[in-house]
Amino acid sequence: MIMKDIKRVAIALGAGFTPGINAIIIGAAITAHRQGWQVVGIRDGFEGLLFPERYPNNGLIDLGPEAIGKLNPLNSDAMGTASMVDPFNVRTINELEMVEEVDLSDSLLGNLKKEGIDAVIAIMMGRGLSILHRLNQKGLQSVCIPRSVENDMAATAVTFGFNTALSFTIEMLDRAMEAAKSAKKVGVIEVLGSRSGWLALQSGIAVLADAVVLPEHPCDVQKLAGHLKSRINRERPYGLVVVAEGASFTNLPGAVSEKINMLKKALSPLASEDDSNQYVISRSGKAATVLSHALQQMMTDDIFPLVLGPWSRGGHATAVDRQLGLVYGSAAIRAVKSGQFSTMVSFMPPEMQFVPLIQSLNKVRTVHDESYFIDIAHLLGIFTGS
Repeated sequence: MIMKDIKRVAIALGAGFTPGINAIIIGAAITAHRQGWQVVGIRDGFEGLLFPERYPNNGLIDLGPEAIGKLNPLNSDAMGTASMVDPFNVRTINELEMVEEVDLSDSLLGNLKKEGIDAVIAIMMGRGLSILHRLNQKGLQSVCIPRSVENDMAATAVTFGFNTALSFTIEMLDRAMEAAKSAKKVGVIEVLGSRSGWLALQSGIAVLADAVVLPEHPCDVQKLAGHLKSRINRERPYGLVVVAEGASFTNLPGAVSEKINMLKKALSPLASEDDSNQYVISRSGKAATVLSHALQQMMTDDIFPLVLGPWSRGGHATAVDRQLGLVYGSAAIRAVKSGQFSTMVSFMPPEMQFVPLIQSLNKVRTVHDESYFIDIAHLLGIFTGS
């Protein structure tokens, strides 16, 4: 079915920073302009239309040809970054001056209709997918573009932003390898990956790390220590271990265990008895610290931890992501034109497909034991955890 009544399309950006979002916006806007459609951006995710009185131009940004011509595809500065506001649960102050959560989804949909917006291109990840799905069920016509620097979104092979994070992580691991070589130490480098180990695995392969530790299954630290001992010698008195932030471990020395602070545990419903005081609220750095302390007790070599973490989200988009962003944006407009709403654009090389959004909800794209990259790692002599 060809959608002949589309006249105005809006672009919304979910929470979290990813370099190069402008490339997606440019790709979508140029393709829409060629259809004769108007294009606007919603400021700060959906907040621009949830609270239009707080913004100029009722929370919208013109994305006409002149404005698009001024955008730098390397950046992500076109519309602002959304906060974690959920239109179904918006915190407000009631008449009793008490904080309460109210459902403003109908108000959001009403403002979209008031502004003459016929469809929304939503650049989302994580929790934003569930919000978008609920809005679709209430009548929103949308197409989702997946973005994640960890490449952990189901139903697509490559998310926007992953290549940029991968390239930067590899660059930093190269530097860490040189530092480890010069200092004759073993570096334990933590990278992003709370639920999925793609970034750790692919970057670890690229730099020929000694080991890669993934969140998909616990790492036997005793076996890891044995592997490192077999590779470190007088001719090569250094090593490099890449560990994803969501990794877990077995056979840890008893001295590594720490008792959790009960107050911080109460503040975090996801805290477990394995969480130390420092990392209950923010887990960044925990994997590198725990693993380096454990290895230090098992080996005579000097171990140093380093956390790349959020640094991998910065910088400019790579050439690959610039191209991918343009293609994702253009493909989303093609989906709108053909009436394929409530879908996500999925890159399954060499094609762009449109899959039901629900196929990506509450699912994680994980590294399976039979993954081709796991096989490559093993062929290169890289330990992968067990």
